[in-house]
Order: sequence, then C-alpha cells, then structure tokens
Amino acid sequence: MDKETIDRELAAAAERGQFLDVVKSYADFDFDAFLDCVTDEDVRTVLQKPHLNRMDYLTLLSPKAAAYLEPMAQRANRETIRNFGYVMQLFTPMYIANYCENGCVYCGFHQGEPIVRKQLGRDEIREWGKKIKETTGLDSVLVLTGESPRFSSVDYILDAVDVLKDIFASVSLEVYSLTEEDYRRAAAVGADGMTMFQECYNKAAYEPLHPFGPKSNYEFRLDAPERAARAGLRTIGLGALLGLYHWRSEAFFTGIHADYLQHKYKDIEVAISTPRLRPCVAGFQAKSPIDDIGLVQYILAFRLFMPRAGITVSTRESRAMRDHLVHLGVTKMSGSSSTAVGGLACEADEDSQFDINDTRSAAEMAQMLYRQHYQPVFKDWQRMV
Repeated sequence: MDKETIDRELAAAAERGQFLDVVKSYADFDFDAFLDCVTDEDVRTVLQKPHLNRMDYLTLLSPKAAAYLEPMAQRANRETIRNFGYVMQLFTPMYIANYCENGCVYCGFHQGEPIVRKQLGRDEIREWGKKIKETTGLDSVLVLTGESPRFSSVDYILDAVDVLKDIFASVSLEVYSLTEEDYRRAAAVGADGMTMFQECYNKAAYEPLHPFGPKSNYEFRLDAPERAARAGLRTIGLGALLGLYHWRSEAFFTGIHADYLQHKYKDIEVAISTPRLRPCVAGFQAKSPIDDIGLVQYILAFRLFMPRAGITVSTRESRAMRDHLVHLGVTKMSGSSSTAVGGLACEADEDSQFDINDTRSAAEMAQMLYRQHYQPVFKDWQRMV
C-alpha cells in the first residue's frame, strides 16, 4: 500500500478522533507505580462495584488482585452465563497464503524465514472450504494470509471471501491492515468480521519488533479495527501477543481498545483474544512471559470490565488450559486448527506460522463442551441476502 494512501487514511482518522488519542493520553502514566500501590481494600472495593471503569480494570490486573481469583472467577462465570448462556462458539482458521513482506522478529512467516511459500487458488480454496465444512460441521471460518499486498492482494482476499461465503455462514478476515474503502468492499462481498492483533500497544517496544513491512506502521495498524467498524463489518476482534511486552499494560490497552470501539460503534460485536507466544521457526523467546495464573487473571478482569464482549482462546493454549477456561468467561474457541497453508495435511512441510498446542478436532471440542454441560455452537449468524 502506497504512502499517500496510508497518509490519507491517517489524516481522516486524526480528524474524526481515533484510539491513538487514547493511547497517547497515557504517555506519562506510570503503570508500575499504580500497580504497586494497589491494596487489598482497593481490589475488594472494585469487586463490589456493579460496573467497572478503566482504572478499576487496571486494579484487577494488578499483582495484588491475583489473590482474588476465586471471587473474580465466580462473578465472571455469572456474568458470562447471564449474557451468553451455557454456550461456546466454535470456529476454525483457514490459512490460504503465507507470503509475507514483514520483518516481525517473532513470527514463523517472517519474510526472511526459509519456509515453503504457498498460495491457494480459487478452486483450491473452494475445495478446502467444502472439506472443512463436511468434516467438521463448522459454519464459521477465519481466513488468514501472510501480510503481502503484492502476493495476497485485496482482490485476491475478496475473491476468497466470494468463494467461501457460499460455503460458510460466517467468513471473517485476519489479514494485513486495509483501508476503510477496502473493508467496505469486503463487507459488500460477504465478509462479516475481522480480527486485527495490534501485537504490541507500546510503540517504543513495537518498532524494533516490526522493523519493516506493512506491519511496521504502528498508527495505521492501530486504526484498522475502527476503519473496519466504520465500513460495516459486524464483528471486530482485537488482541496483543502476550510476551512481547509487559502483559499487564498490554492487557489494559487491549481492554480499553475494545471498550472504546464498543461505545463508539454500538451496533458491532467486539471481542478480544488472549494469545501467548508459541514456539516457531523464528526461535523468538518471550521478553515478558505471562504464566497460567496471569492469563486467567487477564481473562477474568476483562470479563468483569466488559461483561458483554466476546473472549476467544485459540489452540495456542493447551488442552487442559482450554478445558479449565470454559467456565471462566471465554465465549469462543477454535477446533480442527492448523496454521499451515492447506491445513493439517500440509503441516509435515513445517511451514506453519507457529506450533499448535491443542490439536483436538471440532468434534472432540464439542464432546469436551458437552461433558461440561455447555452447548457447542457451530453457527450463530446467517446472511439474509
């Protein structure tokens, strides 16, 4: 995407107001000092509130709040059941290309990695889509590519949506940042959602992690979810890749980003994902790892902050971890997952983006949910035109 187009989009964002303004408002905020000063009484006071503000949310992300996971879990469970019921939406990712022009130092699709590069054609996408639908029964698919406008052009992505909308009830995108007009085109073709991981909300940490490529423009990526919301996409997914920077501040910005979008665009569904770094061919080691207790605390705190927002946990997490998270606020999980182009049959080529942790099929995920007295949801959306 040329610089003139990006500058034009960013100028429009600056004029209408954007989440970047919110991020900048915390430039001088001392997160460590705030978190260190949280007391037991502060946490108990927040847990008594019917509605939480941003500082309440940050309070529940503090080290002190880790001692209150049980009452947080009980309330998170009640809030989730009240707003979603005993259900869990299932979906599967579909990687259709892995060409990438980014230099992300933590990613297996990094431009410099000597992996087998692939791109599926229209007929291959159709056949694979049909196979996924027939073998899993899933009616919700997330289409992913590497970030290469040259190989995976907007037209290529929209052509894939055009094929898959006749197979799946819901087709969402996780691709590079698009313009508002291109998101509008995606919605018109049949896409109903998008996911955009900011990866890291701290700009100073973001830049060396993304030294070149489309993702290197922090501001353009940060504004992508709002452009998609303005363009009419129904569902917007957000997330930071946990391990790239201090997880508490990253969780905070992810949460208030979701809150910002939900309040500004009231007709969309907002969800967050909580991915932790997984091993990949890039060999990157987490700079600020988050343990299991920290991940649970993040999910619980967000659920209390935004009771009606979605929370997605992918196969980056282990089987045991995902089983335990069913009752703690999560609303969406993936199954029959592969991060290789072409799916499970192609993983022997070692060309996946990262290693899958939970390899269960959609059917196995459904059985796990039934055992926990939850209803797996394979379809929750239907286009009328």
